[in-house]
Amino acid sequence: MPYGTISHSTSTTNSALTKAVTINTLHKLKGSGEKFVVISLYDAHMAAMAQRCGVEVVLVGDSLGMTVLGYDSTIPVTMEQMIYHVEAVARGNKKSLIMGDLPFMTYATPEDALRNCARIMQAGAHMVKLEGGEWLADTVRMLSDRGIPVCAHIGLTPQSVNKFGGFRVQGREQSQADKLLADAKLLADSGADLLLMECIPAALAEQITAEISIPTIGIGAGKDTDAQVLVINDILGLTEQPPKFSKNFLLEANDIPGAMQKYVADVKAGIFPGPENSF
Repeated sequence: MPYGTISHSTSTTNSALTKAVTINTLHKLKGSGEKFVVISLYDAHMAAMAQRCGVEVVLVGDSLGMTVLGYDSTIPVTMEQMIYHVEAVARGNKKSLIMGDLPFMTYATPEDALRNCARIMQAGAHMVKLEGGEWLADTVRMLSDRGIPVCAHIGLTPQSVNKFGGFRVQGREQSQADKLLADAKLLADSGADLLLMECIPAALAEQITAEISIPTIGIGAGKDTDAQVLVINDILGLTEQPPKFSKNFLLEANDIPGAMQKYVADVKAGIFPGPENSF
């Protein structure tokens, strides 16, 4: 096989995206009750494979700090690193909606957020993702008013790992659950287009999904969100100590494209995540 090509099965080709995914696409899927799929990845070849496997949303996450760069957390990741990987993914994928993370402290003020969102959108992202709750509402509103789509991220927000005292499930206490529900509603009302919920009880994620109009994405948040996201390293079993919410799909597939396609199929069928992947 010539260098630079990627083999893929017939089933992968048959599921390929045929037109560009937009925010409207995702809202229509929520309205019809059809789940969509998100994968966090970082390079052009994996991005191209995601398009062929029918992955609606590709997240260029600051998780690259740990999965690619060898950091202990996402905190050291810079805007320059994020832009580099967004550009690579955008070169490889012309159909999925591309979402880019803003790194730690690059959106501490609305003005910082606007400046850095412009940079990551110009690099090829179609949407930005920001971690935070109530304090982000004004920023989300400002970005939305200026034509920048936003995915808000609540629950376990990895950039706050030092405040949380580690990677811990959020929302188990009633007061925390009430706050997360209130934050979700406020962010949706402020103009967020998507809401990602990480490591919260499945029942709470189900309630939030039912009570807000925008699509929800879960990771460690049960099966009742509108979409699921996993990091490509977890899908392929490359994580030395995988989190509970992940699954090695390569064990059930013949090759890497097969593993990605298995993940897509299981999410759409409601098979993944199971109770063993939820809190």
